[in-house]
Amino acid sequence: MTRASLEKQPHEVAAMFDDVAARYDLTNDVLSLGQARLWRRAVARAVDARPGERVLDLAAGTGTSSLPFTGAGAYTVPCDFSTGMLAEGRRRHPRLPFTAGDATRLPFRDGVFDAVTISFGLRNVQDTDAALAETLRVTRPGGRVVVCEFSHPAWAPFRTVYTEYLMRALPRVAEAVSSSPDAYVYLAESIRAWPDQPALARRLQAAGWSRVAWRNLSGGVVALHRAWRPA
Repeated sequence: MTRASLEKQPHEVAAMFDDVAARYDLTNDVLSLGQARLWRRAVARAVDARPGERVLDLAAGTGTSSLPFTGAGAYTVPCDFSTGMLAEGRRRHPRLPFTAGDATRLPFRDGVFDAVTISFGLRNVQDTDAALAETLRVTRPGGRVVVCEFSHPAWAPFRTVYTEYLMRALPRVAEAVSSSPDAYVYLAESIRAWPDQPALARRLQAAGWSRVAWRNLSGGVVALHRAWRPA
């Protein structure tokens, strides 16, 4: 559980994302300096969705992250706890089966998905360990999970510059492009408080996932963790 999560209750976090839904994807592209699209492509390659598979996309927001999986022929369920995000997603992609759900109490049967993925949403869940256990529960034996999340740059000088950007520049840029700039102050704090790459790997292992591995994207600004449910 992050410090930022302790400061906001689940309904407050949901309301925050409701407020930013309309311009969420645009804001992310601007704040990430265009890297967000590269990260989505990396997630799609890691998930490696196949025709006929069932993929659960947690914290799917407006559904942008789900499109590569449906394009690969997988039956994809975008799931989010923000009603504002779900409404915007249904407006943009009416054919996708958007589903409201809390990552710590998912409304799905055991072992129903071949793959579960969550991008930039795990740090906003109040109980990270419960969410990792739930992803394991709904994944079939032999299935996989992919977690894409902000992390800690590996090179110390760059890490210092990055932290300065998060805490000073990011909120100012958000004022120009976001419908709710204050939300990005919270997001910057949650990124800074998030565990580093090895620590998140240990939490995946503790939840029951095996063969946990990760790789850094953009110098460690983002880390892509992948693991499998024991067969």
